[in-house]
Amino acid sequence: MVDYTKDIRTYIEEERQVLESLDENEISVVMNVLEETRLSGNRVFICGNGGSAATASHFTCDFNKGISYTQKVKYNFECLNDNVPMMMAIANDISYDDIFSEPLKNKMHKEDVLLAISGSGNSRNVVKAVEYAKSIGSKTIGLVGYDGGKVKELTDYCIHVNINNMQIVEDVHMIMDHVMMFVLSGMKGANGN
Repeated sequence: MVDYTKDIRTYIEEERQVLESLDENEISVVMNVLEETRLSGNRVFICGNGGSAATASHFTCDFNKGISYTQKVKYNFECLNDNVPMMMAIANDISYDDIFSEPLKNKMHKEDVLLAISGSGNSRNVVKAVEYAKSIGSKTIGLVGYDGGKVKELTDYCIHVNINNMQIVEDVHMIMDHVMMFVLSGMKGANGN
């Protein structure tokens, strides 16, 4: 039997240190932007690749159902990576780099928000979505890791998980979803609405 305990402890300790280094004010500002979007009746578009795509889908579930369930004014999240046929058509006919920016051209209004998730901060399709959202004057939020990359540079608000370990970055991004869900569902949103 192999003893993995040292490696397991190392991973857990690194993740604990990263969690302790997060800026609660940064997270609170992002939550306020999301709440303002909800209360004004606007949409939040969200996207990511690979593990970040799964996180984007999970955010959509938790905000549209978990937080919104008992609220009069509900979240309207749309996960751009959940429409596989559209993504494949765009990737095949145009470019994989455009799988998120092209649907935004059909749907996004200036008052909407884009939440862009990229572990490296440099996923070209996520960067292009941010660039498009900014071009129409929409607010943008990034969830990134490593040095933050282009997404951190471009977004109006950003939660940066500052570690060069994709698994820990993706873990913490998922924790951000659950922190926000837990807090916002308990608060029932701004002004109890």
